Amino acid sequence: MFKFFANVFGYALNFIYGIVNNYGVAIILFTILLKLIMLPISIKQQKTMKKSTKIQKQVKEIQNKYKNDPTRMNQEVMDLYKRENMSPFSGCLSSILQIILVISMFYLVSRPLTYMKHVEPELIEKYSQELRETEGNANYQEIGIIRTKSAEDEKVNINMNFLGLNLSSVPTQNYTDWKVFIIPVLYVITSFISTRVTANLNQTKKKSEEKVEANLDTKELAKKEEEIDMMEEMNKNMMIMMPLMTVSIALIAPLGLALYWLINNIFMLGERLIINKVCCEEEE
Repeated sequence: MFKFFANVFGYALNFIYGIVNNYGVAIILFTILLKLIMLPISIKQQKTMKKSTKIQKQVKEIQNKYKNDPTRMNQEVMDLYKRENMSPFSGCLSSILQIILVISMFYLVSRPLTYMKHVEPELIEKYSQELRETEGNANYQEIGIIRTKSAEDEKVNINMNFLGLNLSSVPTQNYTDWKVFIIPVLYVITSFISTRVTANLNQTKKKSEEKVEANLDTKELAKKEEEIDMMEEMNKNMMIMMPLMTVSIALIAPLGLALYWLINNIFMLGERLIINKVCCEEEE
């Protein structure tokens, strides 16, 4: 499945590259295009999350009312989601899409000749064999081919130069060159900013719910606060672990992948702020 999406993305990336003739610029434009295509899903997802937060109070009331009758409780909860035209699993969509995008882009950027240029496997294997004989077996054979054979064969020629950075470079394989860490470091910074902004938005949302919580008795309020704290801790851990995981991958992948994540982070941050503002205005 991931290879299928990498192949589809590769056709789009190669089309853009054919226009701009620069791998870095092509990745930036491709990222913007992908964000625009995903925008309706992002808007729906954020609205769903806000709506889900609102109906949690009703879910808790149902759970308290039918705590001794699990069958009735589950039925009432399902009926509530049905009335609100929501799915209990709607929050999973964004996570699934993110996993698909992360792994598919890893395939695409790690093997641009296969998924972007669609070079014949026989030619890739021929050049790979030559590299093994002259330089040893590399972790990213196709990147090595682009570096050593692009001047000889137009089929494997990709302009990897972007603002003085070689996007075919792998940080762990070029750690003596400090420039290979510029994009990963910028990605970490934008991830930190995104995490803080998300936390602030969640804090604002929490404060807006205090009036509703004021109607609960002390026991119910304590229980609700405990559950909220647990959810916030889980979200906090996810917001920390996700950037760490992607940075770890970025360090063993060509810089093109880190560039994609950096641009995606920047646009996702702006998208989140705009959608949140629009959703709040609609509620008012």
